[in-house]
Amino acid sequence: MTPHILIAGGGIAGLSAALSLHAAGFARVTVVEAAREIRPVGAGLNIMPNAVRELDALGVLDRLEAGAVRTRELRYYHRSGGLVSREPRGLGAGYLWPQLSVHRGRLQLALAEAVRERLGPAAIVAGVRVTGLELLPDGRPRVRLDHHCGATRGRASLEPDVLIGADGIRSAVRAALNPGEGEPPWTGMLVWRGVSRMPARKAPAFMFIAGDDRQKAVVYPMTTPAPGRPEVLVNWALAMPADHIADTCPGASYPATRGDWNRPVPLGTFLHHYEGWEFDGVSVPEVLRACAGAYEYPMVDREPLTRWSHGRTTLVGDAAHAMYPIGSNGATQSVVDARALAHAMARHRDPAEALAAYERDRLPAMTELQRANRRLGPEVVINLAHERAPDGFTDIDDVIPPGERAEIAARYALTGAFDPETVNAGSPYEVPLSALP
Repeated sequence: MTPHILIAGGGIAGLSAALSLHAAGFARVTVVEAAREIRPVGAGLNIMPNAVRELDALGVLDRLEAGAVRTRELRYYHRSGGLVSREPRGLGAGYLWPQLSVHRGRLQLALAEAVRERLGPAAIVAGVRVTGLELLPDGRPRVRLDHHCGATRGRASLEPDVLIGADGIRSAVRAALNPGEGEPPWTGMLVWRGVSRMPARKAPAFMFIAGDDRQKAVVYPMTTPAPGRPEVLVNWALAMPADHIADTCPGASYPATRGDWNRPVPLGTFLHHYEGWEFDGVSVPEVLRACAGAYEYPMVDREPLTRWSHGRTTLVGDAAHAMYPIGSNGATQSVVDARALAHAMARHRDPAEALAAYERDRLPAMTELQRANRRLGPEVVINLAHERAPDGFTDIDDVIPPGERAEIAARYALTGAFDPETVNAGSPYEVPLSALP
């Protein structure tokens, strides 16, 4: 009999897993999502070509691209305004697939639509949260669920054949498998994020990362102008140490809940720290003032685990390997996880063996990527520029030679398996017909 697979979490990782499992021949897949409905919330994401390749294989790329931007260039700037480096991205860098800048909500809705079309409208059950987990002697999970719909609440227990924890950095599935792990560790940095609607002529035509080791801004467009829609959406993210904010903004408070992107804060909390920040004609304060709201988040990740899979239960995405928001790898690696998991499930009749094979494939690389992000990944170039030339420079080649800059970028791409050679070789997760269950 076809196994029943329960996915905890209807975000990017969970929905990608549902689509991937369906493509691999699994028909009984249920996604439970704690929110009462899947809505287009959040800010921007960059999806790297290795994940775009997998989304293309799943047949959702066309609907996603309709509301996204093909990222063609990434620039790094010294906080004084000097250009540290510029890199072609996506097709311009020799990939067979683009890099996409997109609103998280649009990606999530595109995936949810595809899940409902292919697995049926009942495949996603909203308002249901996993609250507990017990591993039975045969390795199967017994899952406790809380259901809420308006004033109506209830509890249930379910024993699926396989449980996939895709419930984010504060995963209940992970917590049950790793009791006592506690809160995500915090660096002391605060991150602010938002989305601004701007005239296209004032928005950047490229993605940029600017600043130094104490203060940073990331800005990029997520939509293009169209007839009747001359404005574009611009994503921005800022980072500063919390102690600096406390010194300059008395009374500022910090998030009590780590891993929650939904804490609104006044723009005035941080706007004054970015006055005068302008890079090749793009004014960061102007971008910030055009936003509808700002949200605060402590920069946290999770300590790498030595194992993700326990019997017939495993983890994907942030539940498995939450990492600092560096290098555009959070959502990207969630999509790749999903494809790798479905590939392993199709090639192993025993679900426990399949989950163990998935873990062997993905855990070592993701552990190294988590560690690379703690070392700031490719963004370390702006730190080096500030350390070596704190007051700015005339020629960046005298500060960081071209070979050193190229080596930093190439090393990180190899770590995440999104270098052009690896990506263009094609997906390693296509399931041959002979392997379908």
